[in-house]
Amino acid sequence: MDLVTLVERIGEAPTAALFGLITGIVFGIAAQRSRFCLRAATVEFARGKMEDKVAVWFLTFSTAMVWVQGAQLLGLMESADARMMAVPGSWSGAVIGGLLFGAGMVLARGCSGRLLVLAATGNLRSVVSGMIFAVVAQMSLTGILSPVRDRLAMLWVTDGGRNMDLLATVGLPSYAGLLIGAGFAVLALILARKHQIGASRLIFASGVGFAVALGWVLTYGLSQVAFDPVQIESATFTGPSAHTLMYFLDRNAILEFDVGLVPGVFIGAMISAGLAGEMKIQAFDGPVTMRKAMIGAALMGFGGMLAGGCAIGAGVTGGSIFVGTAWAALFFMWVGAMITDFLVDQRGEPVAA
Repeated sequence: MDLVTLVERIGEAPTAALFGLITGIVFGIAAQRSRFCLRAATVEFARGKMEDKVAVWFLTFSTAMVWVQGAQLLGLMESADARMMAVPGSWSGAVIGGLLFGAGMVLARGCSGRLLVLAATGNLRSVVSGMIFAVVAQMSLTGILSPVRDRLAMLWVTDGGRNMDLLATVGLPSYAGLLIGAGFAVLALILARKHQIGASRLIFASGVGFAVALGWVLTYGLSQVAFDPVQIESATFTGPSAHTLMYFLDRNAILEFDVGLVPGVFIGAMISAGLAGEMKIQAFDGPVTMRKAMIGAALMGFGGMLAGGCAIGAGVTGGSIFVGTAWAALFFMWVGAMITDFLVDQRGEPVAA
């Protein structure tokens, strides 16, 4: 069945949701098996190490770039049409939101994507934190926190009514992104070999990057055959978490890519954990951990919405198409996480998420 037939049979919105579900399942399986986590990587780096968690993060980041840039060279997507590239970006949002999100993911012991994956394995701490994250994200999008977010975001925005394309701004050729991604991949593989990371974990880490490319390609393909405008997007969890929450609370909410993505990640991670025998009910260690997780989730909900994306949405998805503010947000997420780890729990908190 080709894409046109699929759209004619089930409709454009259900097709978008189906593509989100497929992308989410691939992401969930790969993220659960690889234990991909930006929080774990930044904490490891903050403590003077470049070991398996950093290697896995770099491999995911690099393979996302390689897959996405390769797809663009083959004409399977066009990054200039992506929503995050086609609208103005906020430099102030990237800086402030990135710092808040980075601090939040250390306090919550996982970024928003990692919390969703852990929740699917029976981690009740992640379930609670994930719900708080989604509620605060929605409050920041259209609720009581939205005026504050708008004011902070408008302090410093990109010129020309669009976000900055880093490759075009520097004047690099179209294949430069592929070469940059390959360079990061080499670094990741060197670290992986040094720390004897198994082939299976490396393959699944690459699978997270593939899921990002899959989302871009599927939504771009849908945009080429749909009658109504379709957002070209991929994996991210700030907006989708809020949209998914409202879909189940508001009868007027519509199906879209986001609404399929979040359940897809949950299903994929649950299947993966179940097959591996890693389903386990876990709760908070105590009131201190609970307070930190709740505060961290709230910081991520507001910070991610302000920054224009979470650790996945800005850090990997936006980074893979070289969105200027996404790279800035990613940088300040690292900074915020490292500062928080140093000030809060450098001596007591385990690195693992």
